[in-house]
Amino acid sequence: MSDRWIKASEISEYVYCRRSWWLRRMRAVPSSNVAKMQAGTKYHERHGRLLETSAWLRRLAYAAIFCAMALLVYQILSG
Repeated sequence: MSDRWIKASEISEYVYCRRSWWLRRMRAVPSSNVAKMQAGTKYHERHGRLLETSAWLRRLAYAAIFCAMALLVYQILSG
């Protein structure tokens, strides 16, 4: 039995395609679509940055709405 740990990403890869996992881990056969995998990695990195930016913009919008509402309430209450 091997003492090698199995990572969560390996489980995901195994569930997606057992044969691919077996070839990569047990036979050490390199992937034939390295360029596509690199392009996919770059795409996911860009997409992740876009999601992070949108989350910060959403927070900024909530803060602006809160400030506008606070100013409106202040104006109403101060007469």
